[in-house]
Amino acid sequence: MPRDTQRDKLLTRRAILLGGGQLAVAAALVARMYQLQVADKARYTLLSDENRINLRLLAPPRGRIFDRFGVAMADNKHNFRVVVVPEDTSDLAATLAALGSLIGLSADDRRRLLRQARQQHAFIPLEVRGDLSWDEMAKIEVAIPELAGVAIEQGLIRYYPDGAIASHPLGYVGKPSQQDLNGNPLLELPDFRIGKAGVEKADDLQLRGTAGTSEVEVNAYGRVIRELARQPGQPGEDVTVGLDMAMQRFAMARCAAEPSVSCALLDAPTGDVLALASSPSYDPMLFSRGLTEAAWQELANDPRKPLIDKAIAGMYPPGSTFKPTVALAALAVGALTPETEIFCPGYLRLGNALFHCWKHGGHGTLRLHEAIKESCDVFFYETARRTGIDNIAAMAHRFGYGAPLGLDIPGELGGLIPTREWKRARFGIPWQKGETLITGIGQGFVLVTPLQLATMAARLVTGRAIVPHVVRPQGRMPPGGDKAPPDFAPLDVSPENIALVISAMIAVVNEPHGTAYHARIKDSEYAMGGKTGTSQVHRITAYDREHHILTGAKVPWKDRDHALFVGFAPAYAPRYVAAAVVEHGGTQGGEGGAVAAPIVADVLLEAQKRDPARRVPLPAPAAPAPPTAPSAAAPPPSVIARSG
Repeated sequence: MPRDTQRDKLLTRRAILLGGGQLAVAAALVARMYQLQVADKARYTLLSDENRINLRLLAPPRGRIFDRFGVAMADNKHNFRVVVVPEDTSDLAATLAALGSLIGLSADDRRRLLRQARQQHAFIPLEVRGDLSWDEMAKIEVAIPELAGVAIEQGLIRYYPDGAIASHPLGYVGKPSQQDLNGNPLLELPDFRIGKAGVEKADDLQLRGTAGTSEVEVNAYGRVIRELARQPGQPGEDVTVGLDMAMQRFAMARCAAEPSVSCALLDAPTGDVLALASSPSYDPMLFSRGLTEAAWQELANDPRKPLIDKAIAGMYPPGSTFKPTVALAALAVGALTPETEIFCPGYLRLGNALFHCWKHGGHGTLRLHEAIKESCDVFFYETARRTGIDNIAAMAHRFGYGAPLGLDIPGELGGLIPTREWKRARFGIPWQKGETLITGIGQGFVLVTPLQLATMAARLVTGRAIVPHVVRPQGRMPPGGDKAPPDFAPLDVSPENIALVISAMIAVVNEPHGTAYHARIKDSEYAMGGKTGTSQVHRITAYDREHHILTGAKVPWKDRDHALFVGFAPAYAPRYVAAAVVEHGGTQGGEGGAVAAPIVADVLLEAQKRDPARRVPLPAPAAPAPPTAPSAAAPPPSVIARSG
């Protein structure tokens, strides 16, 4: 066969093979294109949309908090913030550094944000700075085209119209800590806040609400082009508290006159907390915006402890405010009667120890009425000795001392009422007789909170086991007040004995030689009863007493005695009760009758004039009148008590 013919056949076969291969490749391409564009169109359309559209969670508006009359105490307001989405930027550290040059982020802030980014999902926006000023917003807007993943968003910030006035009972909100994170993406949102204290924490789940969603279109660089759809979140539920903001403002203003004071005001029959003042306080907006290290150190290192709600967590020796409880214990077991006389020479001797009365020359011979009125220590040393520590402790527990009362906001402490068993378990040694005497005047191991003092007074004037509460389950106060008070259990204490003690406490304030006579409310319509107390911070020795050491205004503030007072009003039909503790006697180092009693008098007078309980008629008192009226011009005292 000629060579040219062979060559032509070879080229033809190669051409056929090449053409067949090309056809096969073309067929494969056509088939793949069909699969991509027709068969799998829906799948790739979805993937394309997922790359183009981001679905973001929106923090819901937090529920508001109102006082008993509908005054907003915690609300939300709009603010602007700059955020960055970590997955949309190739170098988060460089992006933060660039933002830092615009709005002044410190190195600590950048490290914190990088650490936070590692702890949360990459698609969750990272809040770099909230509450931006207009100048900061303008600088960022100019630079945004060069900052991938950065955006300015409008959100909500928790707002407290009265600032520090009610910060302790209300609490504050803050970013969830690492311990709070439980996998819920809502908790990782940059503007989401949870309750950290007070009502904000106690009712946090109710206040949170349900998250919304936002669909945004982004370009290949991850920058937001536009919002396609938005489904707003469901706002949290509103909460109504029993506080009266007018009374709260008044109490805080009155307490601000001294370095460190706490005061609790209750509506006795209902247990509503009308005011809960702890001064000094703090601005909860500091926590909403994000507390700086410098601000935190200033609050934490203040010796007056502004971060502690001293009204529910400050524990103090009650001093003579504990004497009415000791008197009731003695009357209950028969260790004392209204006619029992005890002589006070200015001291009581037990073995080789002397227990002094506050009055150097003594009070002479006294009965119970005069002993409470003049706050004779020797009378109550002897009363406690006859009654015994176990009976005193039992009565104290009945009046709310020695354990948390069950307040519906966090942070309440229970104080301490010592017993034989407690001391042996705590120290491994038996109880001593002298410790019973000291307990009788509210010293030694005894510790109470201002809220417990006010609750004691509420239980005393109602004869019921009143439990205080901040949140009003029935909502806002209706016109004319609540239809009926809660049905608290009977206190199971003799009404006759209660009437005797109330009569003596009215005498404390309204009769000459009473320890709070100079703080009395002179208008008889608003007159109050109460009990003074002065509790030692340091033990005073005989040498100290002789040389006036650790007494008076020249002593360093932290070493002075505390001044206490607990009162109720109106005196002859008690409705409101209040207690105040002035730490270390205030600026001048005064005693309970001179420093704390005027505060309570002013608060009770204002409460009666404002009448936040709206004077709902209550059942007639069941307790009989005491045998000795405190004054000829005044009717005998009565006790609010209900049957069944």
